[in-house]
Amino acid sequence: MPDSNALVPASEVVERLTLIDLCRICGSSAEWVIDLVEEGILEPEGENRTGWRFESTSITIVRKVQRLQADLRLNMPGVALVLSLVDENARLKRDLQLLEHDSRYPIRMPGPDE
Repeated sequence: MPDSNALVPASEVVERLTLIDLCRICGSSAEWVIDLVEEGILEPEGENRTGWRFESTSITIVRKVQRLQADLRLNMPGVALVLSLVDENARLKRDLQLLEHDSRYPIRMPGPDE
């Protein structure tokens, strides 16, 4: 019997994952993953739970949620808020970086002495 913590073969990650696949790979219960979907943290394709298909990036999201819950003891709404803020922060950093390199928008950043 293979170790549940073993690396997942690439062939399993490339294809869309079923709810059962995602649960098996991440070591989580279906009810917990359904909570992630209901909270808007995961967005599967498909009309019903038996037809849901998850992108392989869902594995990374699930593992982030697992770490947030284990390390910070956050509930699902708290996890959703943190992930939303992390995404917004990354977007704002990308936007700022683009503006800093666009000569049409000179941005003056105060130095440490100001």
